[in-house]
Amino acid sequence: VQLQASGGGLARAGTSLRLSCAASGRTFNGYTMGWFRQAPGKEREFVAAIRCCGSSTHYADPVKGRFTISRDNAKNTVYLQMNSLKPEDTAVYYCVYAPRRVILSAIPSRTSYDDWGQGTLVTVSS
Repeated sequence: VQLQASGGGLARAGTSLRLSCAASGRTFNGYTMGWFRQAPGKEREFVAAIRCCGSSTHYADPVKGRFTISRDNAKNTVYLQMNSLKPEDTAVYYCVYAPRRVILSAIPSRTSYDDWGQGTLVTVSS
């Protein structure tokens, strides 16, 4: 599966951005898609994920209440609405895909996902 992320850019603290990730190729109905991010000098970390065939969404604590992940099944696209942005949200954001319904405990793990997008840079200024 190929993943094409878009929507990154420069934003001021307190404002919003929306990231999109379109999946192409052989996609599966029972998938899990999500986002990770990597800030300069830090390890890549889980941000959010959504599992197909329900309203199962999952968020890392730093983004709960500010970020919302959603999907458009017809377009094989996942969105990450990022509100109330903070400078610490500055990172390269990576879209991820797993051709399966990842179990809850494994959702934040990088090894749960088979495919990764190229990354889109989000820079939040104070």
